[in-house]
Amino acid sequence: MLDIKFIRENKELVRESTKLKDVDFDVDQLLSLDEKRLKLLQEIEELRHQRNETAEKMKSKELSSAEREKLIEKGKKLKEKTNELEEKYRPINEGYENLILISPNIPSDDTPRGKTAEDNVVVETWGEPVKFDFPVKSHIELGKSLDLVDTETGANVSGYRGYYLKNEAAILQLGLMLYALQKLIDKGFTPMIVPTLVKEFALIGSGHFPLGKEEIYQIGNPGKLTDGSTAESLFLVGTAEPSLLAYNADKIYDEKDLPIKLCGFSPCYRSEIGSYGKDTQGLYRLHEFMKVEQVIICRADVEESDQWLEIMRGIAQEILRDLELPHRVVAVCTGDMGLGKRKMYDIETWMPSRQAYGETHSDSNLTDWQTRRLNIKYRNLRGEIKYAYALNNTALASPRILIPLLEYHQQTDGSIKIPQVLHKYVGFDIIKPKNNN
Repeated sequence: MLDIKFIRENKELVRESTKLKDVDFDVDQLLSLDEKRLKLLQEIEELRHQRNETAEKMKSKELSSAEREKLIEKGKKLKEKTNELEEKYRPINEGYENLILISPNIPSDDTPRGKTAEDNVVVETWGEPVKFDFPVKSHIELGKSLDLVDTETGANVSGYRGYYLKNEAAILQLGLMLYALQKLIDKGFTPMIVPTLVKEFALIGSGHFPLGKEEIYQIGNPGKLTDGSTAESLFLVGTAEPSLLAYNADKIYDEKDLPIKLCGFSPCYRSEIGSYGKDTQGLYRLHEFMKVEQVIICRADVEESDQWLEIMRGIAQEILRDLELPHRVVAVCTGDMGLGKRKMYDIETWMPSRQAYGETHSDSNLTDWQTRRLNIKYRNLRGEIKYAYALNNTALASPRILIPLLEYHQQTDGSIKIPQVLHKYVGFDIIKPKNNN
């Protein structure tokens, strides 16, 4: 969320950002609620001050009975008035809190202006898509012929978009996750295996709530507390990002300890309600998958944060180059980039069966939009307390990455060549048809 002081002083800029991101956010309504709540707070504080003064006077042993009765009556009236104003304050503050949570971050000047993915701009391309001299099989066909993937049984057992990874594909997915973690460790990131069940505050903090709530699975039975009451609601994460960010909630770092560089492995769960009917075949859009995510928490400096955005993008591209996969980098436009993002890249990898690029990575700078929600701060060299900036990026997500990996490295005889970088993690250099073993 944005700083309310910033919104007060830059309401036209915020209004423009609202239009650019096509968000249903009413700046004037927020400012009206803010004015009302501040007025009520001031009145409530004054009443509380008067109640405290009255209570202090009541302690005097020199009061007459009449004076004491008068003070008691005054105290009752002050309490009634305070309760009345607090009742009035609660819905106004709730409306304010709900609205400021969807205040849109201001996009960078170099973010393409546009409404949909059609307006995104390709800024870099690496590698040339190979031209096969034999009929190309899709990852679904390869999965069947090599006994790697079973979506039919997966759907029977797990429902829509269910799947099984088998044999070398199962090992390959785990090898990819280990490879990505090691890559990031070598880059100075702290590895973490994070909770996939989180409380609501973590998803509010990351910005996945309140908008986007329909994409998150909620646990129907969160369990009971020792007193027999129902435990707090729990949700399944769609990425390690909320867990990594929440790890830093309510902390104040020293500037010398920044940046905080974390990489988290987790299973991920997404309902994909908003994508009904899209990519219904194969491993592209799934309800559950595995992912290694990067999060950086840095100083409140736009230039520095954008530098980290480029560094994380570079790491993701290095991973794709290691996997020998052609890809392109896309600068995401304002209407396609999401509520909290200042600047964003998608990286799209070539998928031969589609004869098109498909998104495999997402790299975002959210400045202090998340850290304000989670109260993540640092103390600068002058002793001032500031909200830090936060960024996140996909290091590697699977099985989606298996689509280009299997398809692009398929051979004439139906086998699949495994990139050199993965050999030590999987223990094989080729996947052969089973009847050739």
